[in-house]
Amino acid sequence: MKRLYLLRHAKSSWDQPGIDDFDRPLAPRGVRAAKRLARRIAERGDRFDFVLCSAARRTKDTWKRIAKRLDGETPVAYARELYLNGDDGLMTRLRGLDDAFGSVLLVAHNPDIAWLAARLCGDGEAEALRLMGTKYPTGGLAAIRLDLAHWADLRDGIGYLESFDVPRALPD
Repeated sequence: MKRLYLLRHAKSSWDQPGIDDFDRPLAPRGVRAAKRLARRIAERGDRFDFVLCSAARRTKDTWKRIAKRLDGETPVAYARELYLNGDDGLMTRLRGLDDAFGSVLLVAHNPDIAWLAARLCGDGEAEALRLMGTKYPTGGLAAIRLDLAHWADLRDGIGYLESFDVPRALPD
């Protein structure tokens, strides 16, 4: 069994006109959201064997703010091809993961992350499915159980959505 966490980066800033989308930083609201998410992840005892993160500034900033609140060092790979490359691109990258990783966090962007979550989750907790199906907001975090031994076997509908957290619903 594997576990996959799909995180859409926290809220980014639009305060710098002319800055390339790839280089946009987190907004103050995004900084607070990352703090809430880190607390939620720590409270649940979620651990990641590996983090696969888009190389865009807002995704890296989101992960770094979460990571500094967690115990231990988690190996992370930053990849530019995770920046708005489509859900097929994300799926291909996940299928190439080392099978030694039992629990992986993918930090990326919408619409790709929402499409991937919808593709993977064939079943799940009713309220989590409802929330995720309504909207995958910035900072949205899906925890998906995958009944497989090899990442190469990842396919549509194989996942069970265990939870879906959104920062605005988490306490400060």
